[in-house]
Amino acid sequence: MNLIRLILKELVGMFIDDGSLATLALLLIVAITAAVKLLALPPLAGGVLLLAGCLVILLYSVRRATRRSGQ
Repeated sequence: MNLIRLILKELVGMFIDDGSLATLALLLIVAITAAVKLLALPPLAGGVLLLAGCLVILLYSVRRATRRSGQ
């Protein structure tokens, strides 16, 4: 039973390692989707904003992880 619990914990950890990263990505997707659907933002512009936003969120997450590790 402990082995199964450990395996499940590791699997979840692979996908949800940083809670703020997942939350910010989800909020970005919701915001861009709303802008495309409700504000008539062109889909190509939405895609560019989504790419840029994901890169910014990733850089933010990497900087936070670096600071936490003390490097």
